[in-house]
Amino acid sequence: MFIEILKSKIHRVTVTEANLNYIGSITIDKALMEAANLIPYEKVAVLDNNNGERFETYAIPGERDSGTICLNGAAARRVQPGDIVLILSYARMDFEEAKHFKPTVIFPDTATNRLVP
Repeated sequence: MFIEILKSKIHRVTVTEANLNYIGSITIDKALMEAANLIPYEKVAVLDNNNGERFETYAIPGERDSGTICLNGAAARRVQPGDIVLILSYARMDFEEAKHFKPTVIFPDTATNRLVP
């Protein structure tokens, strides 16, 4: 049996931009993507703490250490710059493997969207 389990989580970052005129996705500071074990074009869930929106898109890397969190395309209508979001990805794995799996969870500084030492 296979189940889906949390693989990666960026906990509480601030949306810096919303770009409606883009094909789609979420642009995430490359340093945050790497720290959270996310790869380009990976499917992610975005949870908006301010308005309760939950939706899926895919991640693309932004400039390293820029603090960029930009919702692009249709997703730009579901957030506002300044909103606090959580970004999650899931992995499908064998039930027994999942019992021992530990997700990567990071807690960036919400004001700057940068990693906290």
